[in-house]
Amino acid sequence: MQFTRRHFIKTTGAAGLTLAAAPAFSIGAPSSGIDRRALVQRHNPDIAKLDPFSALSVGNGEFAFTADVTGLQTFSAECEKDFPLCTMSHWGWHSFPAPDGIRREDYRFKDFDVYGRKVGYATSSTGQEALFNWMRENPHGLHLGRVAFEFKKSDGSAATPDDLKNCRQILDLWSGLIDSRFEFEGQIVQVQTCCHPELDAIALRVESPLLADGRVKILIAFPYGSPEMATADWTKPDRHTTKLNRSGENRADFGRKLDDDAYFAALEWSRGAVLDQKSAHEFLLAANSGSLELVCAFSPKSLPEKLPGFGVTQSASAAHWENFWNNGGAIDLSASTDPRAQEVERRIVLSLYNTAIHCAGSLPSQETGLLFNSWYGKFHLEMHWWHSAHFVAWNRFPLFENSLGLYERILPLARATAARQGYSGARWPKMIGPDGLDSPSPVAPLLVWQQPHPIYYAELCYRQQPDKKTLERWQEIVFEGAEFMASYAHFVEDRKQFVLGPPMKTVSENADTLTTINPTFELAYWRFGLRVAQTWRERLGLARDPKWDLVLKNLSPLPVQDGLYLMQENMPDTYTKWNWEHPALLGAFGVQPGDGADAETMRRTVRRVMEVWQWDRAWGWDFPMAALAAARSGEPGLAVDALLISSVKNRRHPNGHIYQRENLPAYLPANGGLLAATAMMAAGWTNGPSTDAPGFPTDGKWSVRHEGLKQWM
Repeated sequence: MQFTRRHFIKTTGAAGLTLAAAPAFSIGAPSSGIDRRALVQRHNPDIAKLDPFSALSVGNGEFAFTADVTGLQTFSAECEKDFPLCTMSHWGWHSFPAPDGIRREDYRFKDFDVYGRKVGYATSSTGQEALFNWMRENPHGLHLGRVAFEFKKSDGSAATPDDLKNCRQILDLWSGLIDSRFEFEGQIVQVQTCCHPELDAIALRVESPLLADGRVKILIAFPYGSPEMATADWTKPDRHTTKLNRSGENRADFGRKLDDDAYFAALEWSRGAVLDQKSAHEFLLAANSGSLELVCAFSPKSLPEKLPGFGVTQSASAAHWENFWNNGGAIDLSASTDPRAQEVERRIVLSLYNTAIHCAGSLPSQETGLLFNSWYGKFHLEMHWWHSAHFVAWNRFPLFENSLGLYERILPLARATAARQGYSGARWPKMIGPDGLDSPSPVAPLLVWQQPHPIYYAELCYRQQPDKKTLERWQEIVFEGAEFMASYAHFVEDRKQFVLGPPMKTVSENADTLTTINPTFELAYWRFGLRVAQTWRERLGLARDPKWDLVLKNLSPLPVQDGLYLMQENMPDTYTKWNWEHPALLGAFGVQPGDGADAETMRRTVRRVMEVWQWDRAWGWDFPMAALAAARSGEPGLAVDALLISSVKNRRHPNGHIYQRENLPAYLPANGGLLAATAMMAAGWTNGPSTDAPGFPTDGKWSVRHEGLKQWM
């Protein structure tokens, strides 16, 4: 029987939990030639000291737990500034009460002139700072609870990281198990940590003689919510409640209440341990022997009466991850002689693991996934492509499809936004939480490059399942999106052309809102979206929409000067003054299939961008975006070069995450982008070369074995 999360939540009792140890999903085609276990395990993270940037996570796509070198969240305070250790889920959100007299419906939009018409955007905080900030910060992602060691030294003082010796921690990617070993005052502590694939729970096994004498205990602590990166505020114990219910000798349930938000947690442990309450929100579990097993689960609803034990959870985790790795796509570069191949392969494997945990859930991922808060924990719909589209090329379509239902749910809100601004169709928001409400920002409401995304996703769905059911499910999303795009384009009589902007913010976000017009990425994407939408009408037996065709026929061409694409029209200094932030012009021929673009012009453009771009000011997904464009335009050597550009923004931690900046120490769009690029480089793309691995160099140094991948769009 195939179990889904929905079925699992309805299941109670030990029998149901044991059955759920079966693999949680089945994807793609089984492996054939590549030794996948060897491929995966040669990139197991191997950590030898406390390093915040080496923190490891276990998770299941809806829930994740991030641990330090102890296998738990022991040194949270020491890690918090650099890389917080959190327990997060797609359902765990918190909102502060609105300040007195503050109401969302009272927000005042700022009017922009759009060719003689006033259009209001949520860009201004002037005179409404409290409301502006409250709308941005709420709801925010919530740290569900800390599970940590409490160490006591022989003199009774608390341990510090320096008191841990001979640390060795390995994440076995094949089974999703973190094995942590270290010495504390001459005694060995061994910890195994894993996550259940269906229940939002971690399971632990701890072995140490220090357990029996009470010098090592397990701490469970619950914080108040915070929109900050750490997702937790430990300084406000009076702002929330934790209700303990002891339901048995080896079981405790916790009812959590934070303002108007509530959730549940439960703890079960092996016989002989005793749970004591340390403070209002802190609990200590002490064992009376040298071993302890523990399961800690979290849920928006009451938890089952019986939780799976460590053994069941470990087996379920192992089955889940073995199923994941043995299905879908794989790329093996081990026979390559290029010295960079091993690093490319490592980045691929760790990105597959990290995106499966952080980007495969029922909501689009925030840019730091389920690690900690970025932009208050909200997700950005223009980045949804970078988090999840790669799953399709890697033949893991269900992991992509999981989050698409959001667009159906928020369609009424998108329609309302378009109507308020005087447009037809649906205008998709940018920065939202699960409520779908757009957040005010000086930049975000003016972005438009997320608008064709749902059409792109619908087309991926149709390529996966080309039938009437798919067409009918996504018809409304496709047509309403295209209707907005057609109405957003403005016809300029003097030019006899439709233009995009102003006002607008482009992908790069660094140009003037009031003068931006006809950016290359957005022009190409408008062509793609309207072209595909017309194809959908034809598939459904409907006539082509004449307004969409009118825009398609008369849309401004991609701006070119001296044989190179410009970032936008009237930006001749693209490569001298504006060669920083995202090189978005490359996305028209890589991220997109190249509607309106010329391959040779883009080839020259790729070369120039690689030569002159300020890569130290780029973002983590810019490197794979350049690789995508380089591969598609016939520059495979530059594609590999782009993936490995030396930049602080392209620095990969031992855990596979990519550093972006101080408050973005992990950046999941870079992982997803890398997977998109390498899949296309290996499996090719529609109407691309018929040769194998067309995006990798043919200099004899690259041996690219791949299987189970799907051709890129």
